[in-house]
Amino acid sequence: MFTGIIEELGTVDALEEQADAIRLTVRGPLVTTDAGLGDSIAVNGCCLTVAERSGETFTADVMRETLEKTSLGGLEPGSRVNLERAVTPATRLGGHIVQGHVDGTGTVRRRTPSENWTVVEITMPPGLDRYLVPKGSITVDGISLTVVETAADTFSVSLIPETLARTTLGHKEPGDVVNLEVDVIAKYVEKMVSSS
Repeated sequence: MFTGIIEELGTVDALEEQADAIRLTVRGPLVTTDAGLGDSIAVNGCCLTVAERSGETFTADVMRETLEKTSLGGLEPGSRVNLERAVTPATRLGGHIVQGHVDGTGTVRRRTPSENWTVVEITMPPGLDRYLVPKGSITVDGISLTVVETAADTFSVSLIPETLARTTLGHKEPGDVVNLEVDVIAKYVEKMVSSS
């Protein structure tokens, strides 16, 4: 489990193609300081398992389904990625409960800069809109964000200078693909209500 508070911007060091997967090596000096084999690290919001660690890098195996259903399939050496280690019982929950299980991808539709923040409008796959409410939570590329507005196929978020400076959303442009994870509590509520 994660909180959606990005710890650092990492860099893809290498991608090794395999028959039905890739081995992804990411440089992240902070998240590797205490990483052990089998630990979970979220990469752009996708929960990956550390398979190797060497100095400031870690390697994870990414299966074909993940590559096809998330933005990880578009990574290449040099790509910047959002990184977060899994929470511990002593960790502050600064964002919201994030599983690292991507529900779909969206596309940045529009960026509207202001003096102190930037509003970003993002498209979403059909069906995800039922889990979004204004002032509710959504995870975009692993970042816990507050929804500003929703429509049938889009939603918007406001990014403060800290988020713009410390995450990949500071550099995403219209047309760029992002990973989306809706609030898991909304999914459980929907299941409980539909079952009664």
